[in-house]
Amino acid sequence: MDLKELYQEIILDHGKNPRNKKKCNGFNKDAKGNNPLCGDKVHVFLKLNDEKQVEDISFEGEGCAISIASASIMTEIIKGKDFNVAKKILENFINMLKEGSKPSINSLSDNENTTIMSLSGVKQFPMRVKCATLAWHTFLHAAEDNKKVVNTEK
Repeated sequence: MDLKELYQEIILDHGKNPRNKKKCNGFNKDAKGNNPLCGDKVHVFLKLNDEKQVEDISFEGEGCAISIASASIMTEIIKGKDFNVAKKILENFINMLKEGSKPSINSLSDNENTTIMSLSGVKQFPMRVKCATLAWHTFLHAAEDNKKVVNTEK
């Protein structure tokens, strides 16, 4: 299996069997996001402790396979991380999709890097970048208690 096939398999798996698609217990922060052009909607639930560690993260929503897969991947990778590390992962992810750079977070396992990289092909389809980044931007709004709905068109 080549790398492109592996990436497609990861995206399909997360799209069909999303992880953490529920309201997490004891969440203390949340935010909503909307991508009106594609119809993606996401609601991110976050349990952030006093030390700013992501104890739990989950999402509910509907949308295209890229949007759902990306939200699922995000929750798996962000869970358990310190908020500042999670924010750095988010920045690297956005740069990967917009500029084609590779994630450079030392705290990620090889498996986590491969999983994030599975979404790198989205860069070739600018309209789909919004689908892939919606949950990530919504996570940041939740963590920062920003109650404004994330909208990919504003």
